[in-house]
Amino acid sequence: MIQLYNSLTNKKEPFVPIVPGKVSMYVCGPTVYNYIHVGNARPAIAFDTVRRYLTYRGYEVKYVLNFTDVDDKIIRAANELGEDTETLTNRYIEAYLADTGALNVQPADVHPRVTDTMGEIIEFIRQLETEGFAYESEGDVYFRTKKFETYGKLSQQSIEDLRAGSRVDVGDKKEDPLDFVLWKAAKPDEPSWDSPWGKGRPGWHIECSAMAKKHLGTTIDIHAGGHDLKFPHHENEIAQSEACNHAKFANYWLHNGFINIENEKMSKSLGNFLLVHEALKEVDPMVLRFFMLSVHYRHPINYSRELIEQAANGWSRIKEAYQNIEYRLSVTAGLGEVSESMERKLESIKASFIESMDDDINTANAVTVLFDLAREANIYAKADHVAKATLEQVLSLFDELTGVLGLTLAEEKELLDAEIDQLIQERNDARAARNFARADEIRDLLKEQNIQLEDTAQGVRWKRL
Repeated sequence: MIQLYNSLTNKKEPFVPIVPGKVSMYVCGPTVYNYIHVGNARPAIAFDTVRRYLTYRGYEVKYVLNFTDVDDKIIRAANELGEDTETLTNRYIEAYLADTGALNVQPADVHPRVTDTMGEIIEFIRQLETEGFAYESEGDVYFRTKKFETYGKLSQQSIEDLRAGSRVDVGDKKEDPLDFVLWKAAKPDEPSWDSPWGKGRPGWHIECSAMAKKHLGTTIDIHAGGHDLKFPHHENEIAQSEACNHAKFANYWLHNGFINIENEKMSKSLGNFLLVHEALKEVDPMVLRFFMLSVHYRHPINYSRELIEQAANGWSRIKEAYQNIEYRLSVTAGLGEVSESMERKLESIKASFIESMDDDINTANAVTVLFDLAREANIYAKADHVAKATLEQVLSLFDELTGVLGLTLAEEKELLDAEIDQLIQERNDARAARNFARADEIRDLLKEQNIQLEDTAQGVRWKRL
């Protein structure tokens, strides 16, 4: 059975969805005012993998990831560029989908936007006001935190301790320093919407509560996001959702760990703010995804050139094992006798993979299982006698397991053009004539064209570098 670490209870729990066979999953998406950085890429990859694994295990998953498309940062960025907020946010939503798509992150079933959910947000706040959990103050609307008795349960903080660390500024419109804004009164020349409290726009926290309810219902199976969202964002979501809906908001809370750059916290002030589209100019997208998956999603991860290079080498080992099997299959004639021993090894590897992923989506251990598969594949590829059926089983298991992790092994194969084909044949003829100088010259020439030759017992094999 799948076990998930629930941030609400701080322990692993058996995953039991509300509706058997179906999963409702909400992930906090980006505020779209710039390109995403590698820190944003981590939850995108981590929770895409959770979704893939749940699907692999037979669940029908409805996956919702929102876009915050109205916000102070968005307004400021649009003003600096001299364009409207819709133009800005549309551009960066497209950029987000392009960057995450390059990392093989599947689009969500629904990508709701705040600006398309305004009616539901206003109605949500009105219900909170009716229940006595919200109050209006000079055009702003706030959530009355002290009325929600279990406030702080996600972050394991008492409301008294939280209040002790807060203060009310002179002129503050809140009743209590812990109260948070649900609706902001409009400022001049800012996007605004009509509401019972006058023109304005929603606060950040209320947006996700309204979008989750609209697309998944009052109680959902999984709510996920970065560790930095745990407090106050997710804490506030719980308070306002449960106060409004009189029901538990989410049964399982999943939070991914932080990412550092060269052992330092990523920040613009340190000059180590690494955007995904810049990183992908130097790093293969599958290497970046493989790197992210090599550490358990809840643990911190350090992005460095050295670790990326290690990930590239590791991914290359797995790809090469896959290609070794592909090549052996292409030169193997006849069916051959199926290897029962290899079949048992494949069954054991698959069972180990599932065991790892069942344990709170432990991709780090799952990657280790891929290396085990690569090792066994390399041994079998060199065997004197192999069976096509077994070779196909090895390839199938590679595709199956890497597919669960969102990793793509198969590459588009380009046919050798006539010139390269002729050079390979000429090299074969030169070797047969013991003209090794010419054979080496051709090898070097092909290498310059990014074609690497490998002499095997089954003949000459080539691959693109």
